[in-house]
Amino acid sequence: MRSGTIVQVSVSKGGVPKLPVLEAEVGENGIVGDGHNEPEIHGGPERAVCLFAVERIEALAAEGHPIGPGSTGENITTRGIDWERVTPGSRLRLGADVLLEITRYTTPCTTIRGSFKDRDSNRIHHNIHPGWSRAYARVLTRGAVRPGDTVELLEG
Repeated sequence: MRSGTIVQVSVSKGGVPKLPVLEAEVGENGIVGDGHNEPEIHGGPERAVCLFAVERIEALAAEGHPIGPGSTGENITTRGIDWERVTPGSRLRLGADVLLEITRYTTPCTTIRGSFKDRDSNRIHHNIHPGWSRAYARVLTRGAVRPGDTVELLEG
């Protein structure tokens, strides 16, 4: 599908889990107030927002992984869009104002290993399990986002 909704908007001062908020402002460098423990690896204009599909999270939980929205560090958890079409170069409109462009798949790190029953975060590594990775995006248009907002896949 090309449209869905935001299930959760998540932030932290750094590290995981990222916790739900009722509303957030998306600026050029990501969600205002969201921090990163390792800014040389996470964040910045090309990795401003991290996204993941709740359908993938639910499927991973069904495999026995102790995963939930925000536990792997994503800022935006979506429902209803075809996650396999969320590829580098595709664009997502969040709510009325925010426009993102997917820049790359994320590389899972040891910080999120607690979300996996075998502590192997490579379960969501794109090169090993295509279509199961989180995605990074740059911000093309800033604005506010909240759970329940529409997510529209514009390209991909």
